[in-house]
Amino acid sequence: MKQKIINPSTDEVITELELAGKKEVESAISSARVAFDKGTWPAISLKERKNFLLKISQGILDKAGDLAKLESLNTGKPIKESTFMDIPSSAKTFEFFANNLEKYLGPDTLKLQDAHCQLLREPQGVVVLIVPWNYPLLIASWKLAAALACGNTVVLKPSSLTPLTALELAKIIQEADLPKGVVNIINGSGAGLGEALCSDKRVDMISFTGSNATGKQIIEYASKNVKKLIMELGGKSASLILKDADLELAVNGSLCSIFLNQGQMCTAMSRIFVKDDVYDKFINDFTEKVKRIKLGDSLGYETQMGPLISDEQRKRVLEYVEKAKHQGAKLLCGGKIPDDPRLKNGFFFEPTVFSEVSPEMGIFQEEIFGPVVCVNKFSTLDEVIALANMSDFALASSIWTRDDALAQDLAGKINAGIIWINTYGMFYNEVPYGGFKQSGFGKELGKDGFLEYTRLKNIIIDKTKDSKPLVNYWYGF
Repeated sequence: MKQKIINPSTDEVITELELAGKKEVESAISSARVAFDKGTWPAISLKERKNFLLKISQGILDKAGDLAKLESLNTGKPIKESTFMDIPSSAKTFEFFANNLEKYLGPDTLKLQDAHCQLLREPQGVVVLIVPWNYPLLIASWKLAAALACGNTVVLKPSSLTPLTALELAKIIQEADLPKGVVNIINGSGAGLGEALCSDKRVDMISFTGSNATGKQIIEYASKNVKKLIMELGGKSASLILKDADLELAVNGSLCSIFLNQGQMCTAMSRIFVKDDVYDKFINDFTEKVKRIKLGDSLGYETQMGPLISDEQRKRVLEYVEKAKHQGAKLLCGGKIPDDPRLKNGFFFEPTVFSEVSPEMGIFQEEIFGPVVCVNKFSTLDEVIALANMSDFALASSIWTRDDALAQDLAGKINAGIIWINTYGMFYNEVPYGGFKQSGFGKELGKDGFLEYTRLKNIIIDKTKDSKPLVNYWYGF
C-alpha cells in the first residue's frame, strides 16, 4: 500500500511511499534482535562506537542544505528554522553523545563494608523509537544518537506524515557502515504498526514522543510484556510575565514561544499570564507584532510562519477557536484561515490571540498544537502560580523578570520539568529534557537522558578477611 506525502504549503504530492506492514515490523524487530544478541555492535570498543556516531554527525552536515529543504518541504516549517535550528542541532546531538559516551559509560566502583561493588552500564537491548511529525529529524536524532551510543540496536518509526528526512538519515547511516541490523527504519502508520511494535517481547525498550492519547495506547500495548518506557507527551505550558520584566524582551520571546513551528510544539507557551500593571502595554505590543507575522511558503526565506501539517490539523485548530469564541473568550486577532490568494492551497492559519480566557475553557486546558495563545492578566504571585499549575500537563514554563531571586523562587513553585528564565526554547545536549504529570516520564538529552537507554548492573565482590563472609557459613558450622 502506498501513501502520498504532501507538501502542506501547496497541498501537492511530493512523492509516494510504500507503507510498512506487520511483515516489515517482524523483519525489523528480528534484524535488531539478531544484531544485538549475535552481532558485534554491543561488544565493539567505545572508541569504535564513537567514530561511527561522528560519521553520522558529519554525514548530516554534509547534506545539511538538502536535508533542510526536505524538512521544510515535508513539514511546512520555514526554511530558516530547518536550516539554522533543526539540521545543525541534529548533527550536534550525534557529535555530543559520541564525545561523551566513554565518560558516561565508565564503570563505577564503590568500597563497602567487607565488599567492593562495581556498577556497570549496559545497553537495554532492542529499542523502538517512535518519532512525531513536528520535528522529524531532530527528535529522531535525540533518540537515535543516545540509543546507539549506549550500544543498543534500534527500530525507528518516523511519522508516516513526515518520513522523508528519516529515510535520508537511513542513507547516511548506511554510508557510515554501521553493522547490519543495528538500525532499522520502517515507514508506516502508528495505527497499523503500533501494537506489533510495542507489544513484542523481543523489544526491551520503547522511547516515544507524541500525543498523550497515543502515549496511553503505547503503555497499554507495552504492558503485555514488561519493558522500559520513555514517554515524552503533550504540554500546556505557561509563561509568567512580571511587573519588572523587560517588556520588549518578553514580547519578542513570547512571540517565538507560541508561533515558532506554527505553534506545533509540545513546549509552546500557549498560556501567557501578565501582571495587571503592565498588561495593557504588553498586549498592545504583542498583538501589533502578531499581526505583522509573515505567512508564506515554507521554502521562502522571508516566511516567518508556514502552514500547519495537514488540513485535518487545521480543522482541529479551527474547532478550538470557534469553541473558545462560543464560550466567551475575547478574540484579539487572527482566528481564521487567511484570505491571501497566494496561500489558498496550503494549510495556513492565522496566528491567533485570545484574552479573557477562564480556566474551564478548552483552550486553557487542552493542547491545541497550533498558533493559538491565551493572554490573561494576574494580580498576585499566588494567583499566577495557581493558574500556571492549573493543568494536567507539566512540561515547561517561562518566567520573565529582572529579579533573579524571585525567578528562582517561582521556578521552584511551578510544576514543570523545564523552566526558562527570561528566554524560551533553549535546548542543550548537556542538560535533560522532559516533563511531569500527563506530559510523561523519562528524560531525553544530557547524562540523565543518555542513561535512560542503559540498564544498571551491580556486581558485588567479597572482600572479607580470609574471604569467609558469614553468609557463606550460615548453615555450615
